[in-house]
Amino acid sequence: MRLPELAAALNVSPADLPDVEVRGVTHHAAWVQPGFAFVAIRGARFDGHSFAGDVAARGAAAVLGEGLPEGLTSPLPYLTVPDARAALADAAAALEGHPSRALQVVGVTGTDGKTTTSWLLRHLLRASGLRTGLLSTVGYELPDGVLRHFPAHFTTPEAPQVQATLREMLDAGARAAVLEASSHALALDRVRGVAWDVAVWTHLSREHLDFHGTLENYFADKRKLVERAPFAVLNADDPWTEQLTGIAPAETTYSAEGRAADWQATDIKERATGLHFRVRSPLGEFAAQLPMIGRFNVANALAGLAAAARLGAGVPELVEGLASFRGVPGRMELVPGGEGAPRVIVDFAHTPSSLDKALTTLRATTRGRLWVLLGSAGGPRDPGKRAPLGEVATRLGDHAVFTEEDHRDTPLDEILAEMERGAREAGRTNFVRIGDRREAIRQVIREAQPGDTVLLAGKGPEDTLERGAETLPWNEVAEARAALEARQ
Repeated sequence: MRLPELAAALNVSPADLPDVEVRGVTHHAAWVQPGFAFVAIRGARFDGHSFAGDVAARGAAAVLGEGLPEGLTSPLPYLTVPDARAALADAAAALEGHPSRALQVVGVTGTDGKTTTSWLLRHLLRASGLRTGLLSTVGYELPDGVLRHFPAHFTTPEAPQVQATLREMLDAGARAAVLEASSHALALDRVRGVAWDVAVWTHLSREHLDFHGTLENYFADKRKLVERAPFAVLNADDPWTEQLTGIAPAETTYSAEGRAADWQATDIKERATGLHFRVRSPLGEFAAQLPMIGRFNVANALAGLAAAARLGAGVPELVEGLASFRGVPGRMELVPGGEGAPRVIVDFAHTPSSLDKALTTLRATTRGRLWVLLGSAGGPRDPGKRAPLGEVATRLGDHAVFTEEDHRDTPLDEILAEMERGAREAGRTNFVRIGDRREAIRQVIREAQPGDTVLLAGKGPEDTLERGAETLPWNEVAEARAALEARQ
């Protein structure tokens, strides 16, 4: 795309723009390549305009920003835009040729359940014959079903990576895409420029208040997905849904708890083979089986069914798709341990509500004792959930082990003390502190007996462990396997 064409796409028209090619866009100076447009964003610590000379030396074609700071000139053509983050997203979409317009795109948002719902939905759509891509916190998939990961420096995909991934999906033959839409992605315009077809709402609970400030602000950012889609799939069991009803031009509702809804689950049974239930829906009533543990996954299944039906899936494909789903890496993932070993489960649960659900589910199917190992993130992450995590772990688990989980620049002792405080204030003493996560995993699996269940919570599928200033490679399932082997 030529620079004047990009300016026109952004609705800005500075005079005398050179007719140079723009090959990409980024707001990170270190990622600039020859021909890139650099978006200068004013952040809390740095003003991107201060890197104008650096990006010029790297071969940038232009700088975009909300206006040059007083006394500063740009060595490159400068485009003044009303909102730099919006311009980053709009430029990325334009440079990739707006790939989402050629796809049926479903966005999934909520505090818990969005990853499982996203993976399940992509599986249902593929079972219906629709070539589907996936972009989730676990990684991304093209229609070939191979899980890929962004390079380590793309901790969270920004708008250029989102648009490039959608383009890659389209070029690989995808006709649909399922995207997890986090509150950060919505608030920071990372998914701006995505042409949504369906918005799926799971539920809302306390999370990321360090970023959003209040629960109401958190809700307002997540609500943007529903505001931008022509069709919404809403959870009738979530109290926040009443503030979402009527926002999208069309909507459907679901309930796993017996509330009035378009999609309802009845006669729910948890068996050794998974979840069995009946579905009442606009497509009729039918029996369903989902080979997953956790009654809460019935709600995720209903959300996926309703969204897949909106994109044309019929009852036979939905039933077959549910029955053949094999879950999400790091989400209630069973780590086989062989005869005489405890049952070990790896799960991403890292909020009080998600930990409550996970432990309640495992308690119902545990013959012996229930062990839980968990930590809480450091740095600027919401510190208000640390004490509640300690309370939930010790109330629902027989034994709790408090350990590290990406403590970053927050002293680990400070985090663990808060978790212990939550437990003690609830009158609990059934916990220990082991700072090293690998050592903690080995000890808890060594002490657990046959018939016991061990939940390793908080890390799930993440492939790094942030310990102070270090970022270490990490694989929770591999650590669990090693501990089981050492136990034998």
